[in-house]
Amino acid sequence: AEVRLHGDDVDTAKDEAQRYCDASGSVLVEDGREVSIAEGAGTIARELLARNRFEVLVLPLGNGSLLNGAASWIKAHAPDIRVIGVCAEGADAMAASWKEGRLVERSTVNTIADGIAVRRPVPEALSDMVGLVDDVLLVSDSAIQGAMRAIFQKAGLVVEPAGAVGVAAAMEHSSLRSGSLATVLCGSNLTQEQMRSWLFH
Repeated sequence: AEVRLHGDDVDTAKDEAQRYCDASGSVLVEDGREVSIAEGAGTIARELLARNRFEVLVLPLGNGSLLNGAASWIKAHAPDIRVIGVCAEGADAMAASWKEGRLVERSTVNTIADGIAVRRPVPEALSDMVGLVDDVLLVSDSAIQGAMRAIFQKAGLVVEPAGAVGVAAAMEHSSLRSGSLATVLCGSNLTQEQMRSWLFH
């Protein structure tokens, strides 16, 4: 595989990937638009339900595949479980779009959680959220950093900002602490400098 770094947010990188595909004749596989990606994420919810019973599932919300795939399985097999997506305050386009029932774009994003730093929501992902997602919450970067440090200190795991937002939401929103909650810790894409700055200070 060849990795190319481009831009400061998901959508800028996606635009560059599309340009590359157009020039090379390749096909862009887009998170949030491809059903098979969401179906794969649904297996996470299947494993969670097979292992534990919980009242709320809290997951990162970027382009939507993880949340929609898991929510599809949950609502089909345990519809009483609430499914909540989490966006960063500085990248709230998906949250605003879901709450307003229309596509809301942002000109910029400002968050350390680059994995969910979405400016332009995927319309298909927003449509899929209807009837599956019960709420979408926002978390601050300071809460995300606090969650990353707590996960590292308590569990010895290095988790990137986007992958820690479920824990951040539980730390920042007291309403989530009243019952049993499940979340997913996903991704550990941190530079050495980020680890020093975010995990050890």
